[in-house]
Amino acid sequence: MNRFDRLTAILIHLQSKKLVQAQEVADRFDVSLRTVYRDIRSLEQAGVPILGEKGLGYSIMEGYRIPPVMFTEEEVVAFLMAEKILEQHSDLHNSRLFKAAMYKVKAVLRHASKKVMEEMEESIDVKEKVSEHNHLINDSLPRIIKAVGDKSVLHIQYATEQGVNERDIEPIGIYHENGSWNAIAFCTTSKKYHAFRTERMLSVSDTGKTASRQHITLKEYLAKRPQFTTDSFPVVIEVENTMARYLVEQKFNYGFASENQGRKRTKMTFQAPCIQAFSRWYITFADQASIIEPASLKTLVKDRLQEMLQKVS
Repeated sequence: MNRFDRLTAILIHLQSKKLVQAQEVADRFDVSLRTVYRDIRSLEQAGVPILGEKGLGYSIMEGYRIPPVMFTEEEVVAFLMAEKILEQHSDLHNSRLFKAAMYKVKAVLRHASKKVMEEMEESIDVKEKVSEHNHLINDSLPRIIKAVGDKSVLHIQYATEQGVNERDIEPIGIYHENGSWNAIAFCTTSKKYHAFRTERMLSVSDTGKTASRQHITLKEYLAKRPQFTTDSFPVVIEVENTMARYLVEQKFNYGFASENQGRKRTKMTFQAPCIQAFSRWYITFADQASIIEPASLKTLVKDRLQEMLQKVS
């Protein structure tokens, strides 16, 4: 990247956040701190009102904005890919908001960039659309996101293996993992932080209350969470290689830990969060697999198969 392009990119970076540290800029553009200081001085000399506070970082004076309308071809394609993914795997509310924002992005593109986007639009697709069919996600995600910003308390009805329970939660963030959206929140009942799967939230409502305590950040929670919970069940199975290749994504939903592929069969280990759910999943490919441990899983699978036989006989 030449110096002019770097100066432009640094200016855009400064406009993207309230406060930017010099080391953050140095890491992004792979330059020394001395180069960053020199570039900042060049921007100041060009008339950009940059405010710097020792030990904190740089910011641009409130009200000063230069729209970053010069996108590269690769950035235009990245926008398009993000739109396709979000349209299929987010809630309808945020999907529509992103689509509206994309119209604004397209409006400021140069003619050549618009042509690239139009040509690529028909060449990129994302399947497995779930948003329109899952009203639980459509109802819960926008309210959770708003509650994080407002620091408000929500009341939820949550489906568990033992039934439906109700509780008040104070959300701190959301994250997407293994095909599911999860809300991280402080539960006022258990007095602990928990991950709540949005598709299990049967209802979400605002209590009108404001969170009274200072919470950790989502990043801190994810860094501290244990890899496996104390409630998980160790499971070891062997799956024929011809079937194992089709479990690449599914296995992560059931506590996948590791695997060792042999010539004909793959040995997989899990820390299953729910042995009941694992047994139901295992039955879908049981004709091409075997259970090594635990014995309780074998019994559970046998019982389920017997129930199925009785219903179809």
